[in-house]
Amino acid sequence: MTQAPVLAIDGPGGAGKGTICQLVAKKLGWHLLDSGALYRLTALAASKHGVALDNEESVAVLAKHLDVQFIPQDEGLVNTILEGEDVSLNIRTEEVGSMASKVAALPAVRQALLERQRDFAQSPGVVADGRDMGTVVFPDAPVKIYLTASAEERAKRRFLQLQEKGVDGDIEAILKDIQERDERDMNREVAPLKPAVDSLVVESTNMSIEQVLDVVMTELKRANLV
Repeated sequence: MTQAPVLAIDGPGGAGKGTICQLVAKKLGWHLLDSGALYRLTALAASKHGVALDNEESVAVLAKHLDVQFIPQDEGLVNTILEGEDVSLNIRTEEVGSMASKVAALPAVRQALLERQRDFAQSPGVVADGRDMGTVVFPDAPVKIYLTASAEERAKRRFLQLQEKGVDGDIEAILKDIQERDERDMNREVAPLKPAVDSLVVESTNMSIEQVLDVVMTELKRANLV
């Protein structure tokens, strides 16, 4: 199934997957698959076109025909273009994240996005960031990491991220949203969020980004991928 080396990093929202995946992809010169962005983009497209998030068939059609571009920028950043519009900031809001979690629970949408995600596995390799990368999308990935942290720590990280962007945030509301998304993601019928049986679980509550990166690079070396 897999065409090139795959590093699959799964875990709940706010665990630091995005940061670690961008750092590893840049370090190795590998492609980056932000699967969460695809679900966020699908949710945003549904909102833009007035499609109800529980209208599974219509949302799946949107997912299958998403007009999306990921344009790499300096400093590991990526511009995300939806239907010709730069939505890089829009898709990172808590509101869109919550919408994406609802869309991701729809089996037809997950199926529509499955092949699109697998197409990212091209030479020299891909770093796949998501919630079911190691369990469903790339079950034969040679290295699988499940990155997690306490809900309180993840809420704190989100809050600080928002502050850095000059956005006011309510840490209690962020914590509540994270807990609700965890509940939804872990208990959905299709591809629930859980570690793959052969993944390394990294509990990052008390770890720095550098320490997590060291663990990931060690696993890649152990698998002879770097």
